[in-house]
Amino acid sequence: MTMTKNPRKKKRKSVITRWGFFRLALLALALALGSHASLAQKNKGLIKHFGLIFGTAYGPDNRPLYGVKVVIHPAGQKHPRWELSSDHRGEFAQRIPPGPGDYVVTGEAEVAIADPNSHHTKNKRLKDEAKAHVEGEERQDVSLHLN
Repeated sequence: MTMTKNPRKKKRKSVITRWGFFRLALLALALALGSHASLAQKNKGLIKHFGLIFGTAYGPDNRPLYGVKVVIHPAGQKHPRWELSSDHRGEFAQRIPPGPGDYVVTGEAEVAIADPNSHHTKNKRLKDEAKAHVEGEERQDVSLHLN
């Protein structure tokens, strides 16, 4: 009796060759660049026009003050149009419609002031107001010195 071996089928492994990987990477790059170019052409006509009010809020010691509540509204209107807070450098910025236009910028903060006679602190409300005139698409800088 002779034994015959069962011929086994060899399994092919799907291996991406160097050239296959190169082609795949090239295709992915082409798709990415093509979609980016089409988005750039789509947004080409959408240029945003705006003015900018940029400012810094300072405390009684002439140092930048963090967390100042800043309210900006057009001159002649009492209701605020924009409300924001100053950052850790005391700075704030708000985009506004291109001018001409006059704006009132108001800053308010409550700070704790140490009482020299005791170990207690007193809260003091500080406030300042500045006016800004924006002629067109420009940046207008303001300073708020809260006292």
